[in-house]
Formats: sequence, C-alpha cells, structure tokens
Amino acid sequence: MSTPDAKQHWEERYSERNRIWSGRANVRLVEMVSNLEPGTALDLGSGEGGDAMWLAERGWRVVAVDIAETALRRAATDAVARGVGDRIDFQQHDLSESFPDGEFDLVNAQFLHSTFPLDRTAIFRSAARAVRAGGLLLIVDHGTPPPWLSELHGHHQTFTPPEEVVAALNLPESEWEPAKISTPMRDVTTPDGEPAQWSDNVILLRRR
Repeated sequence: MSTPDAKQHWEERYSERNRIWSGRANVRLVEMVSNLEPGTALDLGSGEGGDAMWLAERGWRVVAVDIAETALRRAATDAVARGVGDRIDFQQHDLSESFPDGEFDLVNAQFLHSTFPLDRTAIFRSAARAVRAGGLLLIVDHGTPPPWLSELHGHHQTFTPPEEVVAALNLPESEWEPAKISTPMRDVTTPDGEPAQWSDNVILLRRR
C-alpha cells in the first residue's frame, strides 16, 4: 500500500535533521490572510508548524494536521515555546485515509504535493466541505519544478494549473466564488546560492 510508505518516508525525512523548514509562515498565506479577522483555521500538511503558529500568534484557533508524528511533536514543542500551544490542536492524519472533524473559517493547504500516489482532488473536496459559510479555502501549489532542477535531473512531478485544480473540485457556483486565482513569481535562492524565481499557483475560494 502507498500510504504506509508515505508515512515512513516523511518520518525518515523529519528524522534526518532537527529542523527541515524555516519556521516562518508561507509567504502566500501571509499575503492572503494578514487582513482577515481571526477565527478558526485548519492547516493541512502542517509540517513543523510555521503556518499554524503564525496564525495562532494573530488570534486564530488552529487545527494543524500532518502525516508525520515527528513533525507534529516538534511543532507542538515550538508552539509552547512561542506561547501559542493552547491555541493549536495538533492531529496526526494520513489525509488519504482520514480527515479532521469540524468546520472552519479558513482551510489552508500549502504545497500539498507528494511523490507518492495521492488523490489531491479528493482531499481538496474534503477541505472544501470543512469550510463554513463565508469562509475561505486557500490552496497554494508550486507552479513549476524548482528552477535549479529539470527532467534531466529526474524531476518528473506534474504541476497542475490552478484553473484545472478548481475545475476538478466541481464546486457549485451557487455556493462558491473565486476570491483570487493567480500564478505569481517569488524570489528564491538556489542551493548554490544563486538568485532565481519560482512560480506559485494561488487559489483562494470563498464559500458564499
């Protein structure tokens, strides 16, 4: 089965080093959410908790979900150190098998890519069902492979345009409206220290 392999992969990835990610919130989340009144949020694929803690520090109550228990333990420890441990409920889920309960003002899914078989459309439909009326679904994907990689380096992952992601969800227009669909570029630094740009796919949908 693919899902146990995926869990093992991520457990091993997080066990390689004391920290994998920067601890900062994803830039597209900051752009899209900074001006919102805080409410309840669901963070899918929360990793080491950068997005969840940024939201909690701004008054949100957050359910943070990841497949890797190592990442969740690490995030929970950091959340206590940052004074927001009581505002975040960390839950372990393989989203191919289970999904957290509840309805939320914001559901955040940042870079939910996988080298293992993953029915992203089914997961995003579950995410949409978890958005309460008037709430937002934010999906951010990589628009292209990292600029320092190519197919010659064995990078074969498919990157779906945002319009196709939205169309696959088949959400009723009577219930949903697009707040933003775009493919912005952002500045990055390659592993060799060179400046580059990388495209993101940003999907922000509002439930009417």
